[in-house]
Amino acid sequence: MRFLHAARPLAAGLALAVLLGACSDDDSPTGPSTTRVYSQIERLGNPLVSEVFFMKRDHGLHNTTTPSTDVANGFRTKIKAFTDAFGRGDLIGNTLGAVLVPDMLMVFPNRAGNTAGWLSWALANGYGGRRLQDDVVDAGLTATFGNLLDPAAAVLAGLTSDNVPMSTRTFAATFPYLEAAR
Repeated sequence: MRFLHAARPLAAGLALAVLLGACSDDDSPTGPSTTRVYSQIERLGNPLVSEVFFMKRDHGLHNTTTPSTDVANGFRTKIKAFTDAFGRGDLIGNTLGAVLVPDMLMVFPNRAGNTAGWLSWALANGYGGRRLQDDVVDAGLTATFGNLLDPAAAVLAGLTSDNVPMSTRTFAATFPYLEAAR
């Protein structure tokens, strides 16, 4: 019994040493490395591109290639095929293909900053980018299944929103913009 009682502090000490060693920022025995290698997991500047318009089997291709290959990879055609399957018409399918391919978050700093917003660069000659308060999922669903891009198009009820309300958080005018965690 005494042996077990004496072994507990030793086991706890070893566990702490392993835990602290695992938390180290040192990549090698000679010290910390200044070179990091990162692996891209998802491209989400324009949400819904992969998640809505592409078949699951194409998600890997989208996420492991660069925007410069999006046209060659047929991503416009995939977006148009998706919108055609829902009878959305050429105007909606072609517009979405044109503004979402290549899949990049566009910003035009020579345009007025107060016109910032998701896809504003293409649809309203705006600054572009994304604002923290942009509900890009609802905007994308409304563009796809509503009549935002084609006033003559039928609205597909139940598909124009993810039904997740906008954030109730406030955003500051200066960095870091977000309020403290709750």
